[in-house]
Amino acid sequence: MLARTRFIMVVVVGALLAVLSFSLQYLHLIPTNPVADQRSQGKSRKRVNPVLHTEPPSPDPIRDTHQYCNYPNLTEHGWEGHSPADYKLLSVQVMIRHGDRYPLYSIPKTKRPAIDCTLTDKRKPSHPLLASFINHMALGGRGHWDASLGSLPRLPNHSSCETGELTQTGVVQHLKNGDHLRQAYIKRHNLLTDDWSPRQLWVETTGKSRTLQSGLAFLFGFLPNFDWSRLTVRQQWSTLFCGSSCECPARNRYLDQDQRRQYRHRTANTELEHTYVAMAKALGVATKTLRAANPVDALLCHFCHSLAFPCSSTRTLSDTPAEEACLTLQHFAVIRRQQKDDELDRREAGIYRRYAVLAAHPYLNRTATRLERIAKSRQTRRGKEEAVFALASAHDVTMAPLLSALGLEGAGFPRFAARLVFELWNGPEVKENSRKKGKGLDNVFIRVLYNGEDLTFDTAFCRDHRRDSAQPLCPLGNFLSFVKRDMFNIINATSYQQACHQNVL
Repeated sequence: MLARTRFIMVVVVGALLAVLSFSLQYLHLIPTNPVADQRSQGKSRKRVNPVLHTEPPSPDPIRDTHQYCNYPNLTEHGWEGHSPADYKLLSVQVMIRHGDRYPLYSIPKTKRPAIDCTLTDKRKPSHPLLASFINHMALGGRGHWDASLGSLPRLPNHSSCETGELTQTGVVQHLKNGDHLRQAYIKRHNLLTDDWSPRQLWVETTGKSRTLQSGLAFLFGFLPNFDWSRLTVRQQWSTLFCGSSCECPARNRYLDQDQRRQYRHRTANTELEHTYVAMAKALGVATKTLRAANPVDALLCHFCHSLAFPCSSTRTLSDTPAEEACLTLQHFAVIRRQQKDDELDRREAGIYRRYAVLAAHPYLNRTATRLERIAKSRQTRRGKEEAVFALASAHDVTMAPLLSALGLEGAGFPRFAARLVFELWNGPEVKENSRKKGKGLDNVFIRVLYNGEDLTFDTAFCRDHRRDSAQPLCPLGNFLSFVKRDMFNIINATSYQQACHQNVL
């Protein structure tokens, strides 16, 4: 009897719960099974999240400046040296911008930034190779130096930095760069062995101490304690690295046109004009004097080194100090924002791209010639005597037109210690190419990386190339055709000489 009563109670409670559950679902007080609901309604009823139509975010000048500073305490990442299976690395050509430097300009009526340009591993930022790098540079007399390079200091060495001098930050940036590429190319691919030949390594720099010192720091990170007696450092007399092909009248005319465009763009910016007026008033100088001093160069140094922006004390007629007036982060942000706007205007105008093609061609032509020679001799003994690693230590005015000429204008203005890398790869042998082993350019490919990012298929010469699993890299022939002929299409010419001597409207 007791068991029957319990059974009846269980049935009644179950019925009540079923009714309650049905009622709640009917009234939508609890959700039904969403998976079953979508399945019953079919694909046409699939839930779609609403798309919010908002304006794209405007560039953040402060965030962009942090990236420009390129703080060396951040972990270095990059895709250098990565390739599909069975590809062999043949050569690497690198251009770097010098590292962090002291300003080239000073702001009137302000104190210069207090930065120590001597090197010590006891001060931050530092690097595990810094102490041995300092010691190794003392042996530099054993190296071979072009022209006046031998008389330049191999280390920054002033307790109060001089104009344009490389800082310890700049040295550490390139020790990191070199060490990163050592892991990518020597540790992973054995590009250079311990008994490397002097002909396998090519190093060139301008006659500025900051590019020489940056190149040496990079090289030491890449080849720690390298043999000085096997090293020759060559000098480029022009910041464009144009060698014996620097004469180009049309290039200079395009540059003049772009500078006039830049001036018009700046003077049309009322916010920028008001900012310069406010800054000049705060410092007690004429606006045109402040403009001529290029204050953004000095302010970048303050920003990258976490220093307070400069101040100026104006004085009253009684010669007693008045309230101190300082430049601010807001002033700096306006100038930096205008610089980013000018980059966009420059791309749309197209004049700078024409200048860039003529400015960058000599360097690209030498790079293309070297890569072609290595590709053709890759199966011969002679191939082991080519410059399988080439380093060009340059400036922002070298790298910016190079990026533009390659069609990589969207990559942005070169930051401190920026690196641009050209990799040459030999693909795995295939049957149809087996009879051509060691001849021609079959099965040879190129990659272009900027600050560790693979931008090969963003370049003008490989943007339209079909990328698939059978050919995941860009054929070297695309690059060679671009440098020899195609890059001049934008200025209606077929060669460098023709383009340099044609009339510019």
